[in-house]
Amino acid sequence: MFLTFREEVEDALRGALESLDLPTDDLGIETPPEGVDAVLASSAAFRLAGEVGAPPPKVASDIAEEIDAEGYDHVAAVTARGPYVNFLPSGAYYNETVETAQDEEYGRLEPTGTSVVVEHTSANPTGPIHVGRARNPITGDAIARILDFAGHDVDRHYYVNDAGRQMAVFTWAYETFDEDDLPEPERERADYDLVRYYRKGNAYLEDADPEDVEKAETEIQAILQGLEDGDEATYERVGDVVDTVLSGMRVTLDRLPAEFDEFVKETRFMRDGSTDDVVSRLKETEYAVYEDDAWQLDLSEFGFEKKLVFLRSDGTSLYTTRDLAHHEWKFENYDRAVTVIGEDHKLQGEQLAQALEILGNETEQLTTFHYSWVNLPEGGMSTRHGTGIDMDDLLDEAEKRARREVETRMDDRIRDDDLSEADVDRIARQVGIGAVRYDIISKQPTKTITFEWDRALDFEAQSAPYVQYVHARCCGIIAEAGGDVPTEIDPSLLDTEEERELIEVIARFPRVIEEAADDLEPHAVATYTRQFAEVFNAFYRECPVLTAEADDLRDARLALVAAAKHTVANALGVIGVEAPESM
Repeated sequence: MFLTFREEVEDALRGALESLDLPTDDLGIETPPEGVDAVLASSAAFRLAGEVGAPPPKVASDIAEEIDAEGYDHVAAVTARGPYVNFLPSGAYYNETVETAQDEEYGRLEPTGTSVVVEHTSANPTGPIHVGRARNPITGDAIARILDFAGHDVDRHYYVNDAGRQMAVFTWAYETFDEDDLPEPERERADYDLVRYYRKGNAYLEDADPEDVEKAETEIQAILQGLEDGDEATYERVGDVVDTVLSGMRVTLDRLPAEFDEFVKETRFMRDGSTDDVVSRLKETEYAVYEDDAWQLDLSEFGFEKKLVFLRSDGTSLYTTRDLAHHEWKFENYDRAVTVIGEDHKLQGEQLAQALEILGNETEQLTTFHYSWVNLPEGGMSTRHGTGIDMDDLLDEAEKRARREVETRMDDRIRDDDLSEADVDRIARQVGIGAVRYDIISKQPTKTITFEWDRALDFEAQSAPYVQYVHARCCGIIAEAGGDVPTEIDPSLLDTEEERELIEVIARFPRVIEEAADDLEPHAVATYTRQFAEVFNAFYRECPVLTAEADDLRDARLALVAAAKHTVANALGVIGVEAPESM
């Protein structure tokens, strides 16, 4: 209803300004501050005061008087308050919101016909995923979910670096060292198993005798050259290592969960000739120079001090060269490309975009989403073997701590259903992993954050459990009512302040999705869920549902609870947080 309401407000404002012979290019529509009964307001009077030659309050009053609210279904009244024109909702706005939100898919927007590829995570397949990079799969997955819910046709891609020096070293090490020379794996899983070879290989290259290192480097270079030359046997050798490590990494990603439609390997763009094509075209540009035994792009004209190397003297390409081919492939197959990368790759991303333009691409369809690091408080968790903290360690700890919280609250549960051990395990997983995701998503992505357990798992504060509990409470109310929500209700009975505020926040949900998708701001959805939880809890305190004084009011409130349940479940779902049915 909010989107329909906004359309009516836009139409009313545009008509009023035209009749007053005023420009309509900026309607100044915004959300009014707390304490104002309006759903939307316009600040256009500020902008138009100078043109009209009157103070903003007078301009706002003239605009309001020019609008006849009776011509609209969802606008009940238009008033001027100071320099603002306020738009108040009609009864139909409230009634239709309750009815519309009975749909379990409430909030999903109509298909846009726009295809979007979201590339995220793309961690090098050299071992388990580290906590410091936790923001990429969590935020990237949330962005993809939001874009999908906003009506776009979304593909989720993991770009696999399987052609660089790291993978050549990994392959050489895996084929060189015996397992007997390695420490025990930290977990019985492929990525933890093979990472031991990678660490051993790097230590060997740092500490071995120069002659032995030279021999090893020759073998590593042969692997790189084999990939560049299209040697099938080399592809298979490297592919075996890459695929094995990825199989383990995917277990961690599935726990989050971070979903992918395709794992796109960079060797794909070497094998199909597109990397060679990029190199040839770059050499022909006016920005190509051969310096320091390498082909480079001189981007100083565009404000970059550092040149962009795209071909080594031995004829091997670089990650960026292959990524240029990768992005051109994206542009050919999708209307929009979103890439989620760490802030340490910002310069590289800007150079990439400039190189794409030099190659003749329109880069308006490319959006790069940067994020900062996630830290853990000192002493919050211990590292193992000095290798840092893996994502699995964090998720295990989250589930363990969540289980403790759930168990301490067992005696205070309102519902009298018995929870089995399996139920407690499930809730601990939903709450624990939900707490990690929510805490990370809820922060501005460019700010470094420190994950704090007490805050993330606080059932009473602005956290995932706080919001998840609202969904569980809705499910509990409906279950106590017999599981059926009345379809024939009178929404006009929902006229208390708490009921109206809850309906208003439910009505806003589609707009929240629209804005979060347009601006790529998953944290805005998390903020909305916190606000939603506060409003619902006020309703729950003040408006008895099952013990309402009349049956028709009970039915209306039960329908409102169902609308709230669908809204909060979908809001949590688009940021990848599960909505437990009981807690």
